[in-house]
Amino acid sequence: MGTSMDAFLQEAGQAIGAQWVDTRDATLARYGEHTLPAGRRTPGAVLFPDSTADVQAIVAAANRHGVPLYPISTGNNIGLGSRAPIATGQVVVDLGFRMNRILEVNEEICYAVLEPGVSFQMLHDELARRGDKLMISATSGPPHGGVIGNALDRGAGYGPYFDHFGMLCGMEVVLGNGKLIRTGDGSLQTDNRLNWHVSKYSAGPALDGLFSQSNYGIVTRVGVWLMPRPPAARSFHFTFPDDDDLAEIVDLCRPLKLSNFVPTLFRISNDLYAISSEAKNQEYLAGSKASISDGARRALREKHGLGAWQVSGLFYGASDAAIEPMIQRVRAHFERSGKARYIAHEEATAIAPLRVAIESMTGRPGIIELGMLQWRPGSGNSWFLPGTPMAGRHALELDHLGRGIFKKYGMDYIVMHVASARFARGLHVLVWNKDDADENARADACYRELAVEFARRGVGVGRAPVDYQSLHMDQVMPELRETYSAIKKALDPNGIIAPGKYGITVA
Repeated sequence: MGTSMDAFLQEAGQAIGAQWVDTRDATLARYGEHTLPAGRRTPGAVLFPDSTADVQAIVAAANRHGVPLYPISTGNNIGLGSRAPIATGQVVVDLGFRMNRILEVNEEICYAVLEPGVSFQMLHDELARRGDKLMISATSGPPHGGVIGNALDRGAGYGPYFDHFGMLCGMEVVLGNGKLIRTGDGSLQTDNRLNWHVSKYSAGPALDGLFSQSNYGIVTRVGVWLMPRPPAARSFHFTFPDDDDLAEIVDLCRPLKLSNFVPTLFRISNDLYAISSEAKNQEYLAGSKASISDGARRALREKHGLGAWQVSGLFYGASDAAIEPMIQRVRAHFERSGKARYIAHEEATAIAPLRVAIESMTGRPGIIELGMLQWRPGSGNSWFLPGTPMAGRHALELDHLGRGIFKKYGMDYIVMHVASARFARGLHVLVWNKDDADENARADACYRELAVEFARRGVGVGRAPVDYQSLHMDQVMPELRETYSAIKKALDPNGIIAPGKYGITVA
């Protein structure tokens, strides 16, 4: 460890307490782990601040000593990078360990004010303790994932408040130059911040978006809008038998979302996405290095009573009886195809992959879907997250493209499309044996070809795993890259905050 790092850690320890500066080998090894193809990226140290003032002191010291920082919330973005920094030697600033307070819950206007360490489960449990009047927008990822970290990386849920970044209102941010700013009406020079977490836009440029998927500063406090929990909620589900039914499914979903008749997003999951959470690839375990066969997929569908595609949505209302006519309207709409098989809410609650949809759409974090990470042994996992216009012909073309590339590299095609009115985000899951060097290399090559081929067709990704952020940044126009770098230079002139994150560096 060089003298600059030593001096930085000593100064940081004086500011936040020496016991909150961790350089033990076991800690560094743990924070360097991830599920992506690249090797471990061991940090130079891990710091555990307790307040915004602590974060300011850390950033100021890092600027003085030229030490790069890598802030995380809870570090549970499995398949996207986990807690590991962009590069070996960066100092992880773990905001989740001590800065995990729910600072306010406003049940009248329906928002909460959170620090970065508050997880989906923590917020859900606090709202339940208060009488369950409000509900969070849950992901189907780790319940201990951070609400703020997920939102800033533009993660999403499935209900009406699915746009997690869009549901943030009013930030407190430590910039890379060490200065503290508040966005929205929180910026007013008064101790009365009445509108901070209810009015998204104040006079002048709206800067909140600068801190989404960027490295310009460290967000230490945010307001999050919450949805009133309705008296009743009932789901509906359909299975379709064939892979190419995706085109018809997308065209059926589109009008129901354009009119917003269905308030949730549609979860359109293929057979392996639905089944892999509670099964393993037996052909792989028997020695096959190829993608799972169509015959094995059909056998799994028959065993679990599912189809090539599963479609799930949900209605809210005053009572089950009030919701029932809406269910029947959707059922008639889908059954016109002659291929859709309806599964009622009561039956779906006993089918694990459909129960995941119900829980996520009613704001209840769960772990069922994480079981898919054991579909193959070896803990390799990354997510390729493109999208498609809500037109069946485009969705099917991109599905054929992705399916072919997965097969080329011996990967199992696990995908779910999360559909809104005009656009569906595709959750393409790569699961492989990271301990097998050849398979690890094939997973890496598979992701890279997916990224290149989808971009050629005008399709980018909504989020990117750390290993591939520079790849995706290289695909955008140079003028935009130059703009990102210019903003970085203005707000973080020494390049202290997560240099290289999303491919952004000081110009």
